[in-house]
Amino acid sequence: MRCFIAVDIDENIRAGLRDLQKDLARRVDIRKSDVKWVRPELMHLTLKFLGEIKGQEVVDVCKAVQTVCARHEAFDFAVREVGCFGGCSARVVWVGAGLTCNALSGLQEDIEEQLAQAGWPKENRKFSGHLTLCRVRNPKAGYRLAQAVEQYEEVDLGTVRCATVHVYQSTLTPEGPIYDALGHYSLS
Repeated sequence: MRCFIAVDIDENIRAGLRDLQKDLARRVDIRKSDVKWVRPELMHLTLKFLGEIKGQEVVDVCKAVQTVCARHEAFDFAVREVGCFGGCSARVVWVGAGLTCNALSGLQEDIEEQLAQAGWPKENRKFSGHLTLCRVRNPKAGYRLAQAVEQYEEVDLGTVRCATVHVYQSTLTPEGPIYDALGHYSLS
């Protein structure tokens, strides 16, 4: 099964993300087929993507996440700053989530380390908390989006309370992914 570890965001942040997507789509001359917008109701802050794991490994993952969560206190993180991955032609447009939050980066690093001790490889790149607004399919649209993103650098959608970490199973369907919670673990 395909699994990941994430923090959920609240409805106020989702509403702000939805408005931001609409505004960005209006400002940039792109066709619907140029990008794949992520539905805000499916957005979450991924702390670790595990990919395909065996059913019995879920127990180990959940135990690791539970152990880490017991060592961390609940905290708030900001959702602000629009950016993109891909340079001058964006491949992904995102909103930063906890970019300067030491508590969030500490939690993510602890999860990474605990899972590494249990046999999952560490990420090669540094954690960069973000919520994906869209994935770009057309390089010309990516260029226009990368230019437009500069106008949104000061965006501030508010804060999220991180009190629970979730382990999710992701099932890909033609209509989009379906997320099923496998475990919820409270921070102390």
